[in-house]
Amino acid sequence: MVVKIKPDLNNKVISNFAKVRFTYLIPSFLVLLTCFSIPIILNTENNYSDKYISIQKEVFFTLNSLLSSFPHLEYNLTQLGDVIILLPFVAIFIHYAPKLWEAIITSSILSLITSAVLKKIFSVPRPAAVFDNDSFMIIGKTLKGNTSLPSGHSMTSFIVITLLLFAFMPKKKGHQLFFIFFILTGGFIITFSRVGVGAHYPLDVIIGSIIGYVLAIIGIQLSKRLNWLSKLKNKYQNIILIVIILTWIILVIQKIIMKNLLIAYLALIPLLITVWLMKLKKDVQKEN
Repeated sequence: MVVKIKPDLNNKVISNFAKVRFTYLIPSFLVLLTCFSIPIILNTENNYSDKYISIQKEVFFTLNSLLSSFPHLEYNLTQLGDVIILLPFVAIFIHYAPKLWEAIITSSILSLITSAVLKKIFSVPRPAAVFDNDSFMIIGKTLKGNTSLPSGHSMTSFIVITLLLFAFMPKKKGHQLFFIFFILTGGFIITFSRVGVGAHYPLDVIIGSIIGYVLAIIGIQLSKRLNWLSKLKNKYQNIILIVIILTWIILVIQKIIMKNLLIAYLALIPLLITVWLMKLKKDVQKEN
């Protein structure tokens, strides 16, 4: 017996994305301006990079000490800033809410460019390149490049967090408040794990999260206007999607072999479910 699948979520995503406006960016730009200005306001000496590090040194040590009390948890959580681990958890929407994935891909491309440009402009050294490595906890690989600002993991995480927030926003006000609180709390738990593992300063993840939010909204607006994914549809679409997902599964398995982390094993599950659901939907279409 073939199980029938309910209609996809694409119409809901399209409807919710239609409500998103560029005016949503105004508060974000004001907060970003404030964050970038704080080092100059609070410290009138030294260059920008030194000012930036000095004003949050104590906060960094405090948060790192607190969060690193749970090293295995933090190391697993921080992997969710890696697209290979994070995006499988929303892989199911590739086939059932392609408009969401159109925005994810668009925003992610913008993120790669923005992150590279800003890291080059600010050239802020990582904590391990500035402080005595024995003075704070480093979990995982020790990063010492001048690539601290902004946090790329935080940008990636908040792109997905923001897109999920707008895509599936409930209609009732009370439900909206709970949904926003739940989504944002989860997002900041993931992003601040970068401080917990000693890879970033607090402002790195805050700024990275806000930039991720901004890029997600820009991605939504671009996807609404360009509608590029629908133009790529052809009779080989399902085959292409399956090849992409199978490649993805291989990449996740490589992560498992390299790091043997629980979060990587969990990332495999939604990918396998996605392949099964795609096959199930294909069977339904054949039956009809």
